[in-house]
Amino acid sequence: KGGEMRVMRTSEVEEEAMPTVTPIPGWSGGAVARTRQPLIPEGGSKYFNCSVVNFGRGATTGLHTHTSDQILVITSGVGIVANEHEEREVTVGDIVHIMAGENHWHGAKEESYMSHITITAPDR
Repeated sequence: KGGEMRVMRTSEVEEEAMPTVTPIPGWSGGAVARTRQPLIPEGGSKYFNCSVVNFGRGATTGLHTHTSDQILVITSGVGIVANEHEEREVTVGDIVHIMAGENHWHGAKEESYMSHITITAPDR
């Protein structure tokens, strides 16, 4: 028998501050402002991490990798998803699949905020 099914509204999930990251080269927007809304509490699933990440205007992650594939679902604003070879503009409804180990970054365009749902597997 499994655990209990959960139903929630993203608008009701508390926002948590996220640590500052090293901006991508060429970023001139000051401190990177981001918050996280954990949709699956830490340790709440053996198989998935899932949060909404909210980026302030022009805020991005630094270059980074994950030990699992990552899926991003853009839920508001306009952003950029990039790897070492290309940059792609993304907006509401776009879904991005990033392979495990792929060096990449993502965030809001300079003139926009952006939010996405992120899904990864916990480190094993």
